[in-house]
Amino acid sequence: MNEQQFKEALSEKGIHLTDTQLEQFRVYFEELVEWNEKMNLTAITDQPDVYLKHFYDSITAAFYLDFSNPLKVCDVGAGAGFPSIPLKICFPQINVTIVDSLNKRIQFLTHLSEKLNLSGVEFVHARAEDFGQSAQRESFDLVTARAVARLSVLAELCVPLVKKGGVFAAMKAASAPDELKDAESALQKLGVKLEEVHSFKLPVEESDRYIQVFKKFKDTPKKYPRKAGMPNKSPIS
Repeated sequence: MNEQQFKEALSEKGIHLTDTQLEQFRVYFEELVEWNEKMNLTAITDQPDVYLKHFYDSITAAFYLDFSNPLKVCDVGAGAGFPSIPLKICFPQINVTIVDSLNKRIQFLTHLSEKLNLSGVEFVHARAEDFGQSAQRESFDLVTARAVARLSVLAELCVPLVKKGGVFAAMKAASAPDELKDAESALQKLGVKLEEVHSFKLPVEESDRYIQVFKKFKDTPKKYPRKAGMPNKSPIS
């Protein structure tokens, strides 16, 4: 997917990028490739693949969720900024907090946000388990994550950050239906229920994608998330 195809594919979905936004994606790509030589941010560095598998794939969340308001969004384990930075470029009015456990990635994202001239972004160097017990617990309208962990684990990292009435959106690939089955008990205990599942194919490569949308109906019990490493070691059953 080249830049023109990227622009046209988003336009078909009602997202019309300005020249400034296209330039921001161009700079994003250049910085990603340059920094990737110093640290491992992504295995994908070929321009058509970055535009398809990172930029476009991140923005698919906006095909099903409304980003037109100044939402307070948290991206857990964003790595090189996916999905939240592409969403922020498309929807400058949203406020984004990115949590990542690796300080090098936070340094890259801080540098990137300055290069892209972004405001309303915050980068937090922390384990998701610790951040979920911080003052920002249950304060976000939308918490999302892409390719971080199985849903039963991911839910424990994300749901405690969602405010009551807010949304947890898991961006998943082919294993999504099985993960959903495994996570039923955890989701119930954490206080969210499945609202909808959007399934589609990523263009060009035709790979399966799912966006699982959960609505928070009650406060998450205080004991979640458990201590760092516990959700992964022993998922809620």
